[in-house]
Amino acid sequence: MDVATEPVSATGAESALSGPLDARRSLAVTDQVILSRFSLKRVLDQLVSQSGVSGLTSLKLFQQWWDVMNPGPGIGQGPHCNDQTDPQLGSVLNGFPYLCRPAPSEGSQSACNPFAANSPCAYIPIGLFNRFDLMPNNGEYCGEYRVVYGKASGIANTDDRNLLIFEAALPNPLPLLGIEGCRPIIEAWANLSAIADPNQRADRLEQLYFQGLLIAVPPIPAVINVNHFGAGSSGRGQIRTNQFVNPDPRRWSLREFKIKRSCGLLSCSWMRLVPVTNKTNPYGPLFDVASTHPKRAGFQALLPGQVPSLIGATLPEISAVIPDTYNSGLSEASGTTETNYPMNFGTGSNAFRDALATALATAGSPLSVDNIVARMQAQSCAGCHRLSNNMDLGGGLTWPASLGFTHVTERETEAADVGVRYKLSDALNNAFLPHRKGLLQQYLDRTLLVRLTTPLKPIGGFLVH
Repeated sequence: MDVATEPVSATGAESALSGPLDARRSLAVTDQVILSRFSLKRVLDQLVSQSGVSGLTSLKLFQQWWDVMNPGPGIGQGPHCNDQTDPQLGSVLNGFPYLCRPAPSEGSQSACNPFAANSPCAYIPIGLFNRFDLMPNNGEYCGEYRVVYGKASGIANTDDRNLLIFEAALPNPLPLLGIEGCRPIIEAWANLSAIADPNQRADRLEQLYFQGLLIAVPPIPAVINVNHFGAGSSGRGQIRTNQFVNPDPRRWSLREFKIKRSCGLLSCSWMRLVPVTNKTNPYGPLFDVASTHPKRAGFQALLPGQVPSLIGATLPEISAVIPDTYNSGLSEASGTTETNYPMNFGTGSNAFRDALATALATAGSPLSVDNIVARMQAQSCAGCHRLSNNMDLGGGLTWPASLGFTHVTERETEAADVGVRYKLSDALNNAFLPHRKGLLQQYLDRTLLVRLTTPLKPIGGFLVH
């Protein structure tokens, strides 16, 4: 990591917040009374209103999104899961397998109206997440601000679950100030800790997500903006899914999408959700020295250079930067070995294992090569959500557990300030959120100093929600 925590002065600067931080108010909000204002239709309606595309509706956008899971021609327009094919691998994205999931799996939603009464594809909001810690060290943007939905059918039916995660990347309104330019956004979240009334917190969050901070100088746009989900010039932000709708074979599949538009000077001709690679998710067989994939050699030459980032002494210090050419378009959390990196890596002696061992020796690390591969798996979507649960990472570290396949669940609730809230995983409650809470307090106190040696590295680590 490139975060230093020496105080600015002997006493430090005082936080703008009066009272202690509450992670369940300022970092992870799952109260039903608050989330009732964040329907999927409201989010899609706002995106459609910003699209500049005549005739586009939220229903059309939703159905186009899930038509991606169908082989072409589907309902038309595309993209579709089999737009690209390989003679050996079948349908592919970025040169790696991209499995179709037509009816009765998620592709069936291309013919479903999620907004109709008693709809079989209805979704409910289950969480808002403040990921200011994903802000890069140079403050180029202000991190991600997320809203998570669960398929309502998943509450009762384990085989009909699907989660949607809208991950908006907010631009820095004053980039010349570095991370200080993001202060109005971060303080808006922090100040929620001092508000006891959940309805008042809902008012603040509703404004932040749907109107923005208009009184800030300069004004800060709403979280829900097409440019924050991939359509902007930076391409930042995305929408991810955690899919388990009647799959055959039975498997959880985690995927990533971005909003793309085609626009002229006065209007846009189309706006769609398109599949993209899962970041920090290299294709599993690239770890196998026997793989014949043309990208294997390049990946195995790259990974030893990631060892210094993977040997961290604490969980937040573990990271990796994987060039997108090696990332798969899906991360499979069950029913397949694709994202099981240790299984692909194997146990035999070979030049790849020797290169990793040399990198460890150069770094002076007591970790084993197998620890490095296990840590790499924990950085992947499927690893963090399932495959790395309670896994020994070496150096006295164990990767914390999810709720089986998710870190927030539509299936269980607990008491909140008013009413109930959706449960979070042990990993969030006991590892990720305490770490982020500490970083947030340091930021508020102006004791979070950032060295600019690696300007695009996230401040806080931890990829989950």
